[in-house]
Amino acid sequence: MKWVALLAVLALLPAFIGWLRANQRHLPRVMVVFGAMPFVISTWHLLVAPISWAYWPGFVKGVEVTLLDALAVALILSAPAKRRRAHLRWPLLVYTALVLLSMLQNDVPMSTFFYVWQLLRMALVITAVAVSCRDPRTPRALMLGLILGICFQAVMSVKAHAEGALQAAGTLGHQNLLGMLTHFVIFPSLAMLLATKRSRWLWLGPIAGLTAVVLTASRATIGFSAAGVVLTLLLSIMRQPSARKTTVAVAGVLSLVVAAPVAYATLGARFSKQADDGGYDERAAFERAAKAIVHDHPLGIGGNHYVVVANTQGYSDRAGVAAVYGSRSAHVHNAYLLSAAEMGYTGIAAFVVLLLWPMVVALRCAWRFRRDPRGDVLLGLAVALVMVSLHSLFEWIFVVYVTQYLYAIAVGLIAGIAADMGFWAPRRKRAVAAPDRHDAAESAVEPILNVA
Repeated sequence: MKWVALLAVLALLPAFIGWLRANQRHLPRVMVVFGAMPFVISTWHLLVAPISWAYWPGFVKGVEVTLLDALAVALILSAPAKRRRAHLRWPLLVYTALVLLSMLQNDVPMSTFFYVWQLLRMALVITAVAVSCRDPRTPRALMLGLILGICFQAVMSVKAHAEGALQAAGTLGHQNLLGMLTHFVIFPSLAMLLATKRSRWLWLGPIAGLTAVVLTASRATIGFSAAGVVLTLLLSIMRQPSARKTTVAVAGVLSLVVAAPVAYATLGARFSKQADDGGYDERAAFERAAKAIVHDHPLGIGGNHYVVVANTQGYSDRAGVAAVYGSRSAHVHNAYLLSAAEMGYTGIAAFVVLLLWPMVVALRCAWRFRRDPRGDVLLGLAVALVMVSLHSLFEWIFVVYVTQYLYAIAVGLIAGIAADMGFWAPRRKRAVAAPDRHDAAESAVEPILNVA
């Protein structure tokens, strides 16, 4: 059945590419679907795996293909060939090359290739988004899609909470995954809200996102979300102050004050129901195991292999990880330690660059073009990457394909918007193109309601 579905998608892809090439007026609608799709892929089973190892304990279990990948291919091939260039892919491609080399470090290289395949799909998404951003309607359409996706998850979280769930996860399976994904929506939508006066739909992003955050009852998610909101407001006001931004900032702070008692109540309900664990600190045990692996394997053990090595080579035993399935099948709750264990010191350096470089480009571009309102959107995307980077100190789920899809969309937006603003253009060309960029900037922050 999975082969039939895959072949059907491949057969229809050329027709869709031709239709999109001839009907670029429908690109915003396609981008709305593109932005919402990461939130529903697992819920609606929009994924096939021609090679599937369901028994494999790693975070990637096969060669997977989703409908989002097909859309990415269509977006790239429907664009003129001379416009298919995309910036900011090199950190991901370097990291992917290191994962590929790590296949030499283990006895089951095919499982590491599963992760290589996933990362190549993310490079495809970055390219598709960056190429599509040549159309000034794309950023707001993508943002609408992201907002619709988080609204769906917020509604499902409210439903789960009403049915008694202490930590609501929407339809994503775990509250920490939902919490990580909210970063990619709350801060860019808030930043876009600050950049335009006509903003009726944009309010849904921060409201739905923060609703989902509170219902996760995750201390890290709640803390980083509050810090991210404050940081977004401060950076936006520092970059280009205005009375509107001050008003929105006051409203944002008041919203956090109102949400604080609700967050406290959800956390209280969560911890009052937890049994005494006898002083066992599982997070610390995981970290001891991971650090021992890094010490013994400075070149890494191979991507997608942490759980296997931790259990079969005695690291979990020596670190004191509880001998139960839920603990022994889990990854270290730190994406940096996970990267270091699987790909060594070079791998963790590449992982840091992967998160840091798009953030640096977004901030530099926003400050270089202070009069361009699209810089506020770049600030929001930069804050999202900052919070994801900090959150990854306490979670491993950045390596899950859903999180990486949102990362790829954010990086693609940064690459596309920065290129359109002239960030990579020679200084002389930047000065000549400044008036045109200002007109494009006004178009880019039109209300996202008008995506038709």
